[in-house]
Amino acid sequence: MDKKTLNYEPDYAVHPGQILEESLEARGLTQTDFARQTGISTKQINLILNGKAPVTPESAIKFERAVGTKASVWVNLNANYQLHKAKKNEETEIKNKIAWAKGFPILELVKRILIPECETEIETVKTLLSFFKTGTIAAWEKQFKDLAVLFRHSPTFKSSPKAISAWLQIGVNTAKQMDINPFDRKKFEEVLKGIRKLTNKNPDIFEQKMKILCAEAGVTLVFVREFKDTHLSGATYWYSKKNILIIMSLRYKKDDHFWFTFFHEAGHVLKHKSSKIIIDGKDLTGSEIEKEANKFAANILIPPTDYKNFIDYTPRITEEAINNFAKKIDIAPGIVVGRLQKEEIIKYSWHNKLKKSFKLVE
Repeated sequence: MDKKTLNYEPDYAVHPGQILEESLEARGLTQTDFARQTGISTKQINLILNGKAPVTPESAIKFERAVGTKASVWVNLNANYQLHKAKKNEETEIKNKIAWAKGFPILELVKRILIPECETEIETVKTLLSFFKTGTIAAWEKQFKDLAVLFRHSPTFKSSPKAISAWLQIGVNTAKQMDINPFDRKKFEEVLKGIRKLTNKNPDIFEQKMKILCAEAGVTLVFVREFKDTHLSGATYWYSKKNILIIMSLRYKKDDHFWFTFFHEAGHVLKHKSSKIIIDGKDLTGSEIEKEANKFAANILIPPTDYKNFIDYTPRITEEAINNFAKKIDIAPGIVVGRLQKEEIIKYSWHNKLKKSFKLVE
């Protein structure tokens, strides 16, 4: 059987007043007669018969006694009619706001099986609202008001704010399906030490492990591919009073970028709660809070004193020297290479074979 047949809903609904009118005619009762039988005013009966007033539960009970049709039938008829009327009113409102759907990565959301393919523009708007778990466009705008502020102040994201909001929502929808502990700052600080020890491991080991460790501290970690033209590295989102979401875009396939981005977002978690939403572009630079997060990531990955000693007392930064230093501080050598390149201590073309390439699963 076709799926659309199973989901079929008639595009009409009958006001219970119409059914009542037919019932009265069949019994030869006038409005006045029925008003006398039910104890309801003739004026109110007239309003119901003309579809201008609802059948309340109290009236439905009186109708049952007067004509024998169960009160639940009248109540259901009224509820179906009111729901149908509300849907029609909403469709009229949506028709005036179809343009809102433009700018969302609809085809990509369908391709990723995150929303169904829609036949009409109105259905597309409804589907997007369901995807964002919000009832109206106005509610969506309120939900992402912090994001709107970010867009106004950052030229980096002006080209694709709706695509970025969709990217964030994928993370939120994933997070809300998980049973997560409330955020525990001290626990997260300990968790980060454990995650740092995973930098030498392969994705099949560290990917699930780091998600589990983060969850224990009340932080949901998800990997979500970025949409076209969004240019994202990651985001930190306080999506509820008790829980925090870290989203990584998988833009970078080298271990030095991947791990630096994760600990950069972890820095936001620990230092910048008042911001609510922090979205990082591809370069992780800009504001003071980005500089603070960068410093946090750099220092937790490579302790400052160890790094200074390595620079000061290593006459030639060879592959062997990097490997020995990385082993000493228990970190992936590719992370050391990335730091040295970033600070222009070595050329970007040097020692890249020490960096690991990998592909993560969303």
